[in-house]
Amino acid sequence: MEFGAVFPHNEIGTDPGAIRAFAQGVEALGATHLLIYDHVLGADPDRPGGWKGPYDKDVAFHEPLTTFAYIAAVTERIELVTTVLILPQRQTALVAKQAAEVAILSGNRLRLGVGTGWNRIEYQALNEDFGTRGRRQAEQVELMRRLWQEDSLTFEGEFHTVDAASINPRPSKPIPVWFGGSAPALLERCGRLGDGWIPLMGPNDAARECIDTIARHRRDAGRSMDGFGIQAQAQYSGGNPDRWANHAARWRDLGCTHLAVASHNAGPTDVDGHLARVEEYLTAVR
Repeated sequence: MEFGAVFPHNEIGTDPGAIRAFAQGVEALGATHLLIYDHVLGADPDRPGGWKGPYDKDVAFHEPLTTFAYIAAVTERIELVTTVLILPQRQTALVAKQAAEVAILSGNRLRLGVGTGWNRIEYQALNEDFGTRGRRQAEQVELMRRLWQEDSLTFEGEFHTVDAASINPRPSKPIPVWFGGSAPALLERCGRLGDGWIPLMGPNDAARECIDTIARHRRDAGRSMDGFGIQAQAQYSGGNPDRWANHAARWRDLGCTHLAVASHNAGPTDVDGHLARVEEYLTAVR
């Protein structure tokens, strides 16, 4: 199992030097991958009717693909993972173009984790249909893979039309696409189309059932679990070396291939403090 870190989106600030120091620091600690979360907009809690959700306009999220383009330039080895990019609220050909560029500039270090999201306000502002996001996501993945590989293609889908065109430049290797979430329809798409799964839960019976479901869908699609990845997360906050090690062992027993620690939401700190938390976690679980 490989160990990585989560980009502390709301606590890292906007100083490019701090972002560079964090990315280089986790790479120097031997973390193999870096996760970054995604939200385009946050709702104003003072809006008519109020707002209740896990984040609002005062929580900062750095845009994943542009941030990774910067991090790609200041690192050498660490894998760059969107966890997860809310794909259906974005234009598909543009995401394919941007992801291809990050893959090219990073030396094929991009792993594209995709999700469907839950915030209707984002979909409304980005002029996409919240109600069709699942079907749209499946078609998006199919189209992106063709755009990454084909010099010219014609595509006529439910949501997309491409008439004898493609993107250029294209990545020299396929960009892995991992699916985040646990809804039944999502698990089916993950099994049929995905290179990996990104659970938003702990190493418990529910996770085991999800993995079994994905495996069944892969068998139905004529695909095996060989090479299929599972990207879990751990929290520094509230933990200690024994709890972290036990948590990692339980994920390993479920077949997890990647586990990243989130160092935020554990009290005020600077970049050195975040790196110290990541180092403490890595020492405990290795």
